[in-house]
Amino acid sequence: MHRYTLHLADLASTWFAVSPIHEAVLSLRMWTHPGVYHLQSRAFEQLRPAFERLDSRLLLSLVAQNRWVPDFLTPRPVSPAPEFRSEIAAVRALPPEQLRPELELAFLPHGQPLPAALDAGLADPERLLARIADALEEYWEVCLAPAWWPQARAVLEADLVYRARLLAQHGAAALFADLDHRLRWENGVLSINRNWTDGDVETPVDGRGLVLCPTFFVRGAITMISNERAPQISYPARGQAGTAGRGAPVPPQAVEALVGAPKARLLAMLVEPASTTDLAYRLGVTPGAISQHLSVLAATGLVTRARHGRSVLYRRSPLGDELTGAHGQRAAPPPNSPVVQTC
Repeated sequence: MHRYTLHLADLASTWFAVSPIHEAVLSLRMWTHPGVYHLQSRAFEQLRPAFERLDSRLLLSLVAQNRWVPDFLTPRPVSPAPEFRSEIAAVRALPPEQLRPELELAFLPHGQPLPAALDAGLADPERLLARIADALEEYWEVCLAPAWWPQARAVLEADLVYRARLLAQHGAAALFADLDHRLRWENGVLSINRNWTDGDVETPVDGRGLVLCPTFFVRGAITMISNERAPQISYPARGQAGTAGRGAPVPPQAVEALVGAPKARLLAMLVEPASTTDLAYRLGVTPGAISQHLSVLAATGLVTRARHGRSVLYRRSPLGDELTGAHGQRAAPPPNSPVVQTC
């Protein structure tokens, strides 16, 4: 059990972040542990040919048999919406002499030796660190950033919008209880059940802030391996089944006649929050065209919008629900488009 003690000021400085490098690093589990995050299998199988052309042997070696990854590969976000380039720079900034301890902390506690690709590279830790960072950056740019990340980011940002609303309406106790079954909030202490630790660990937050990160690639809430790291918890992102795109109805002819087919299609899709970029990609049109339709829908009260970082997320309003008569139903993606699914 890991316990974070949060005083009132610490609770006030608890915040959420969407981290692209967390998703990149944790997604390596898709290749080392196929089937564990089965809802992502379809999307990642489409990425396999590109992945196998990379330095995949090194990338695969970064994930331990129990799915641990070294802490330095998932640096704590410094803002709610960091850019990948700033986060990979933090990875590169690790002092080379710390590389071996970081790797050993992830692999050795459970009797697993360092993978050969890492062990051999530690003869020149500075070169190995650069090679790891280069491989991760290429993996991001070739496999994830072009198509997977825009959709994934929309799901993660929608999770944050939901959490903000929950916190505002019901307070911290409801927020933490809703994040994951492994978390418990009581008397100023946030406990996380880490069944791989020996005994209990107490960590005062002490003004450092607690960062909460939604992710696609965990089965339950997790913390960093080292107890010395600044407080950070990753938890399963919400909206997992909704992104599967199952069971979407065709908008009623009356709605199409009233608002036009493009706007009716958007209304059908916006049962879950989505960004202009995400909608444009799924429909195969330009973001400018989507933006024009959304502006009309927002002006007429059929959709609502909320800002997260540099993104604006749209969602069907209660009035839009009434108009479409499609409460709780989800829109199917266009044929042959990749689908983001969380586990």
